[in-house]
Amino acid sequence: MNGVVSGVLSPGKAQKSRLHAENSGHTRCIFPPFLLGRHSMVEIVKSGGILMAPIIICAIIAMGIIFERFWTLQQKRVIPEDLTSKVWGWVKKDQLDQKQIQTLHQGSALGQILAAGLINRNRDRTVLKDAIEDTGRHVVHELERYLETLGTVAAVSPLLGLLGTVIGMVKVFTAITTHGVGNPTVLAGGIAEALITTAAGLTVAIPALIGYRYYRSRVDTLVVDMEKEAIKLVEALHRRSEKGRK
Repeated sequence: MNGVVSGVLSPGKAQKSRLHAENSGHTRCIFPPFLLGRHSMVEIVKSGGILMAPIIICAIIAMGIIFERFWTLQQKRVIPEDLTSKVWGWVKKDQLDQKQIQTLHQGSALGQILAAGLINRNRDRTVLKDAIEDTGRHVVHELERYLETLGTVAAVSPLLGLLGTVIGMVKVFTAITTHGVGNPTVLAGGIAEALITTAAGLTVAIPALIGYRYYRSRVDTLVVDMEKEAIKLVEALHRRSEKGRK
């Protein structure tokens, strides 16, 4: 009796309780299943087909190169601070010997260039510049190591994804020819393969291309800075040589 009276006296409350029960039992999901963790990464990779293997290999190569170049192309590792001034101080005080030159050569990229100049410091200015330029070309080659591979990965990855898309769509049309359009399960595999490989290829290509462009620009900047430091040393050695002749 009390329940009937309460239901009659407070219909709004009963309606709210009923709506709450309905909403709690039929909550709609607005997010894709893989974002909610309903499909593991292994399942997604398997859905993409055989071309996911080379795409994953490209991703591993790109990540390795990006992290390796990040470590190698640090300013302090390529152009140590005040290195040219320190070397010139050794020259002025006649404290330079073969061991120091060898240590300088092994210390950094700029050190290799300066060491080449110091080895030929008593020769003609043309010979000195040629030695520095020749060493500089080798140094630049080392700074650009793996960047062409990174650029290749950035170019190939979306093409692999596109190839996966084509293969997936071929499977879709083959399934339509064989089973018709009445079985969506058969079609889903080909469509998933087409979409997943494209997404995976772009996911690898975009950061690889960004890394390639960034490190190319980084190398160019470092080369310009090393040229400035080398010119300082050449001019200083030339002035010292001229004073010695006088």
